[in-house]
Amino acid sequence: MPMPLIALLTDFGTQDAYVGVMKGVMAGICPDAQFVDLTHAIEPQNVRQGAFVLMTAFGYFPKGTVFLVVVDPGVGSQRRAIAARAGDYFFVAPDNGVLSYVLRRYPYAVINELTSPAHQLAQVSSTFHGRDVFAPAAAYLAAGESLDRLGGRVRDPQKLPQPTLALEANRLTGEVLHIDHYGNIVTSLGALAWASGDDLVLTPAFGSVRKPQRFSASKASCHMGSAKIDGVSRTYAQVGQGELVALIGSSGFLEISVNHGSAAERLGVHLGDVVEVRIE
Repeated sequence: MPMPLIALLTDFGTQDAYVGVMKGVMAGICPDAQFVDLTHAIEPQNVRQGAFVLMTAFGYFPKGTVFLVVVDPGVGSQRRAIAARAGDYFFVAPDNGVLSYVLRRYPYAVINELTSPAHQLAQVSSTFHGRDVFAPAAAYLAAGESLDRLGGRVRDPQKLPQPTLALEANRLTGEVLHIDHYGNIVTSLGALAWASGDDLVLTPAFGSVRKPQRFSASKASCHMGSAKIDGVSRTYAQVGQGELVALIGSSGFLEISVNHGSAAERLGVHLGDVVEVRIE
């Protein structure tokens, strides 16, 4: 049997001991567990960014992986703690919408509230549920514990508003959902894939666009603030060093980048800012 795998996604950073302490708790419950640090660099309390990063990453993990997701601005409040079985995966997180983009793909996911004292630490603080509630639940699931033993069923999980993705008069409108370590601006305009020749096909992941849209990459222009980028490229190398480029990132979403630079710094962009693709 493969060793159980627990993947962690948080906004804790790596300067403090929070992540290490959670791993220590889980190792005590499930000594065979392996850990993968998906990321701990989500913007503090940015639930939407955490939801998007999780959505673009979880499908690359093996079946049975337990995802421990702690982006929790409501810690200590009345928000619920939940665990979900969605497809071949388990997810443990606060019930604040951070799982909502994943759960959109699994309408028949089973979700339970984490209320069993036997599956938490003996003392539960009001400020570190990652250690005291979520980490134990993830470890018990990795060790083979039944979801139903962790607490009762949840029928109404919290959902985030869908990211902007709209089409009007040959104009696609989206928003910035993530800025990566390199300053690449990842938008809600996706999923996009190259078709024959110069064409791109948009299969909407979010928003009000219902049907796939096909358009010419070379005849499109991308707009953020006062910046305009002509065409959608296949690679960074299609533009000169230091130039802005629009391309399809590895997760299938439109990205704005600078070849050997930071587009976020160049454009002064923040999460939630508007991006447009105008189609001739």
